[in-house]
Order: sequence, then C-alpha cells, then structure tokens
Amino acid sequence: MTTEEIQQAFASIPGAVLGTVVERGETILEIAPAAIVAVLRELESKQGFERLSGITCVDWYPVEPRFEIVYLLHSIRHNRRLRLKCVVPGTDPQIDSAFEIYRAADWYEREVFDLFGVKFRNHPNLKRILMPDDWEGHPLRKDFPVHGYKYSYQNE
Repeated sequence: MTTEEIQQAFASIPGAVLGTVVERGETILEIAPAAIVAVLRELESKQGFERLSGITCVDWYPVEPRFEIVYLLHSIRHNRRLRLKCVVPGTDPQIDSAFEIYRAADWYEREVFDLFGVKFRNHPNLKRILMPDDWEGHPLRKDFPVHGYKYSYQNE
C-alpha cells in the first residue's frame, strides 16, 4: 500500500496508524493496540485483505513495551501482502482478538497466548494449545529458564 492509500483507508480511524515502513517491498504498519480490530475490519472489508496468514509475537525483553504482536495479511485478489505490528507491555499483556473478523485467528492467538502469555480479549476459547494445561509459564518468553522450571522430587 502506498502512503496515500494508507491515509485514505484509515482516515476514519484517527490515531490508528503510528508508523509506516517499507522493507524488502513489503509494507509494515505500526498500529495502536486499541485500534487493531477497527483496522483489521477496514482491511478485510474495504481493502481486500481477505486472508489472515498468521499472527505471531516477538519478545523484546528487557525493553518496554515488551511484546510485539505481528499480523500477516494477504490479498489474493490484488496479490498484495501487508504486515501489521502492535506493541503491548510486559506486565499483563493484552490486545483485542481478531477472531470476529478472521476465523483463522483462533489457533494463532491461542499459540501466542500459550507460548508468550499475551491475552486476546473476546477470544471465544483462549486456552493452551501446545503445552499441557498444568504447564507453568510461557516457554518462548526470553526470561523463561532454558531448562524449564525445576521440578522437585523431594516431596514425592
């Protein structure tokens, strides 16, 4: 997307786009976390980004805001890709769920929740997907112990 297209697309959502970068021919938009659902709805319904091809997370520990949530969008009709980034703090990281717009967000958000501990508000089934239910912590956080938390056999 060009700068003009971005300005026109999000004119109705003031303050939504915090920054724009073009890297290796791909547009990357930094989005205000509070505006992510409105931005995704606009991109899906009016800009033709009908496919969510992924959601992931980057842990920038010890930097704050700590977590960067990354959304990968694809317009099959227009053969375009777009990357969105939102940053959330390390203490009680939360962002609104994209599930109501893209059903594909279901497992991506559950994976980010499970491995990084980022909560997706309004997700219909936010629970662990890869780790056991009784697992302590979130193993892809940079401050997670390399060998996991030590289990004590002394109490058995």
